[in-house]
Amino acid sequence: MQELDFGIDETADEEELTAEEMAARQEMEQYFETSLTNFREGEIIRGKVLTLANGMVTVDVGFKSEGVINLNEFPAAEKELEIGDEVEVFLERVEDNDGIVVLSKEKANKIKIWENLVSAFEKEELIEGIVVAKAKGGLTVDIGLKAFLPGSQIDLRPVRNLEKLIGEKFEMKIIKMNKKRGNIVLSRRILLEEERKLARAGTLEKMEEGNQVDGIVKNITDYGVFIDLGGIDGLLHITDMSWGRVNHPSEMFAIGDKVTVMVLKYDREKERVSLGLKQITPDPWVDVETKYPIKTRINGKVVSITDYGAFVELEKGIEGLVHVSEMSWSRHVKHPNKIVAIGDMVEAVVLTLDKDKKRISLGMKQTEPNPWDEIEKKYPIGSEVQGIVRNLTDFGAFVELEDGVDGLIHISDLSWNRKIKHPSEVLKKKDEVTAAVLNLDKDACRISLGLKQLMPDPWDKVPENYPLGHVVEGTIIKVTTFGAFAEFGDGLEGLIHLSQLSSKKIAQTEDAVKVGDAIKAKVVKIDAAAKKIGLSIKAYEENLDPSQIEEIPLDEPQEEASENETN
Repeated sequence: MQELDFGIDETADEEELTAEEMAARQEMEQYFETSLTNFREGEIIRGKVLTLANGMVTVDVGFKSEGVINLNEFPAAEKELEIGDEVEVFLERVEDNDGIVVLSKEKANKIKIWENLVSAFEKEELIEGIVVAKAKGGLTVDIGLKAFLPGSQIDLRPVRNLEKLIGEKFEMKIIKMNKKRGNIVLSRRILLEEERKLARAGTLEKMEEGNQVDGIVKNITDYGVFIDLGGIDGLLHITDMSWGRVNHPSEMFAIGDKVTVMVLKYDREKERVSLGLKQITPDPWVDVETKYPIKTRINGKVVSITDYGAFVELEKGIEGLVHVSEMSWSRHVKHPNKIVAIGDMVEAVVLTLDKDKKRISLGMKQTEPNPWDEIEKKYPIGSEVQGIVRNLTDFGAFVELEDGVDGLIHISDLSWNRKIKHPSEVLKKKDEVTAAVLNLDKDACRISLGLKQLMPDPWDKVPENYPLGHVVEGTIIKVTTFGAFAEFGDGLEGLIHLSQLSSKKIAQTEDAVKVGDAIKAKVVKIDAAAKKIGLSIKAYEENLDPSQIEEIPLDEPQEEASENETN
């Protein structure tokens, strides 16, 4: 340790000292006494660098002995020290007996920084800080000392992902300090609110309907995006984003995007702003009739598919609908996704156009020859045709004659004499059938076919083959409350009324017959026009003439008929 040399022997007795040496001793004692008086523990003092060795810095603070400080305590800007440099240090402790002084550069720096921060706090000055970590309820920020930035003071709106801010540098204000606890609380929101107020005044001057303004996307919802116009927010609704289809605003925007939009509506009292983006560009529907007249062939991209059809984009902002019925002449399309997929490029023809409602109907099948154009030549009425049963319904069977051409055999045209409840009693899917063309409607694309028309109508010869009084043999095929139906001859059916089931008196049909019974009966009544025959077991058993039989009905009672239809 280096000591101050005043040129005297401190061990000599006062009697041996000369007057000059005595004066020097007194001056030295006075110097040390003054040093002890001026220096107080816990203060920042100035000193000079005496030596630099082994990572240690020796500092002379004008005291009896020097202090030694680790070089690591010096900030990066001060680590290039040289002997003779002046530095500010913190006097931690003075020990008179041993002549030792304990110094700290780190504590001196902290005290200095604290003083500067107190000054900035009192003057409401801005400070810069770097986010270093996420803390409970906010962020830890390095402003020379560690400070706390609460989550509510980070931005104007809550920040969900605080970790993404680590490493960011911000300007802030100190809003609270506690020296005893060493706490410092910061706010960035105060600055943003002040900036927003200044920006708001300028924004309001430009807030006129029809004006174009710049803004930044700050929030995205299902129905639109909120745009910060500078001190005031505006809503850009999804319907005002594009003349074309937008499924979700996130397809067009991301938070932080800079956009130019038009003010559509401004409510000064409620300070609500409605914005538009598509309004900046011309409406593509203005001259749509010129660009896409009816019968025009177009090429477009499938952008959406529904149960009833596919929407095709002709250009940005203009879409047309291809209904499922307009997709193919030959294929029976149950769902549009059997024909097209989103993103497909398709060719179609404009069928109808409504400029006011902004609707265009398209047809894909119209790009190919229509098989119905030659239908009358290929399938004239009265001709026999061959086909395959494609589908069965309650009212008939659809028969495919060729790709895109079906004919319907109605249930009433399946048989001359059988009462058929469902076509499946006669036909099955994929059956090959031969039928007669009964009717043809080219415009409606319909052909009526008949199966029974290929066979003679047995009712034409019923009066001749089965005259009144003729005995027939048959089988009971149906039992009702009013009688029973029997099948006989050429598949004909006859009604045996309850009163004619037996020569004996019976209360109900089941007392006389049941389904499957073989019977013999006489023909007692014929209605050729209505294709109905009345039979009588009683007349056969008693050998009665039809004229002797009381009047019997050939029609089912109304209640019974309704019940049969329901069943």
